[in-house]
Amino acid sequence: MRTPVWCRGQASEIGDSCREVVDQLLEVNVLYRLRAAQGVLGLRKKYGDTRLEAACAKAIAVGDPSYRTIKGILIAGTETDPEPETSGDAGAAAFLHGPARLFATVATPDTTDDDHNDQVHDETEVETR
Repeated sequence: MRTPVWCRGQASEIGDSCREVVDQLLEVNVLYRLRAAQGVLGLRKKYGDTRLEAACAKAIAVGDPSYRTIKGILIAGTETDPEPETSGDAGAAAFLHGPARLFATVATPDTTDDDHNDQVHDETEVETR
């Protein structure tokens, strides 16, 4: 009896964020993802409506509104933690510095001088013998 319509109705009772999570879960492959939507709603019994709504909002904010993420947020108790401040790098990895500094430490070998020095060195060895 826990159909997609029932899931959407229950999620609406909890709050807007929970409804959005359930809608996203049931958007594609409804039969495959129905269990995940039912699981999210099942967390309501253990954690309550307020915490579940906050966890759904946080999961949406981080871009992963899945059962596993929401359950992890609730278990850790981080649903009310403030969002981390952004560093202004748009999510780029810390080791990226741009194309100008990518090869800044690489020295280009000057092969003409090396060959010439080797020839001069070889000639002086021959002369000293």
